[in-house]
Amino acid sequence: MSIKKNNLPTWLLSGMLTLAAPLCMAAEKEVTADQVVSALESTFGVHSGERRNHIKGTCATGEFVGSPEANTYTRSILFSGKPVSVIARFSLPGGNPEIPDTAKVPRGMALEFRLPDGSLQHMTMLNTPVFGAASPQTFLDNIIAKKPDPATGKPDPEKIKAFKASHPDSLPQSEFLAKNNPPVSWTNSSYFGIHTFKFVNRDNKTTLVRWRFVPKDGEKQMTDDELKSSPPKFLEQKLIERTISGPVQWDMILTIGIPGDPEDNPTLSWPSDRKEIKVGTLTITSAMPQKGAECEKINFDPLVMTDGIEPTSDPVLLFRSSAYAISFGKRLSGN
Repeated sequence: MSIKKNNLPTWLLSGMLTLAAPLCMAAEKEVTADQVVSALESTFGVHSGERRNHIKGTCATGEFVGSPEANTYTRSILFSGKPVSVIARFSLPGGNPEIPDTAKVPRGMALEFRLPDGSLQHMTMLNTPVFGAASPQTFLDNIIAKKPDPATGKPDPEKIKAFKASHPDSLPQSEFLAKNNPPVSWTNSSYFGIHTFKFVNRDNKTTLVRWRFVPKDGEKQMTDDELKSSPPKFLEQKLIERTISGPVQWDMILTIGIPGDPEDNPTLSWPSDRKEIKVGTLTITSAMPQKGAECEKINFDPLVMTDGIEPTSDPVLLFRSSAYAISFGKRLSGN
């Protein structure tokens, strides 16, 4: 199913109508996409024609072959068993283009699947199993807390401390990052879909799912010494060199939820005993700097989905689409 303005699926039309007005969040506060994008600009500055978030990235291309085993849960043609062209982007969060590759922050992998019928499927993932906010309000407050102090050029530690104390939903991701060093390369990391989604099969049966992509190169974290000694830029060159030596692959692992599993809160993990199945393999065959490459202009909106995959009412998932659209519009216009 193509995502067209005159043929929008009901769930997407409903989400867009909801996002057309300010979203009401906790504590009777309203957060709009404009506020979030403006906060990113205030904290990180404006870099004309560039993303407001995840500004530092690397492009890649390849293909995905989905497993028909997924057809029990979804009718999406993504899992037809036939190769699907993929445009990928690996990135670091925030609006600082000079953020060092050693920073203890999440790594991102965004994918655009270009399906045979002309439709698209987007997946935007992080290498942390949970997200750092249960609502747009927490995400906004986190950006504001990180704004550099003019006197030091760095975030005020007291403001960061106060933010964490007043936003317990930010702690699971923060604690994961504190306990786990970053991966040694883009290719030695798993990437998690973060949110819960709905798979709908040919009988219109809906199943709650989460997914992650697990590297066939294996997971490997940097040592403390490597964190101290590594240069500020190495991830891009490593990825380019790795793809030159041969294809890089990740297995797509689907976790099957049951009623009662958290579906609207991306900061909460599911129990570890949930059923898991392999539903496809992603293969990256080439990588390149993002400037002028195909991934640079793509707006990896996570609500771009094929028939058979739908969002939950997760407020962060639904909010991301409108924020992405504002950022996308600004960089397309050169602002």
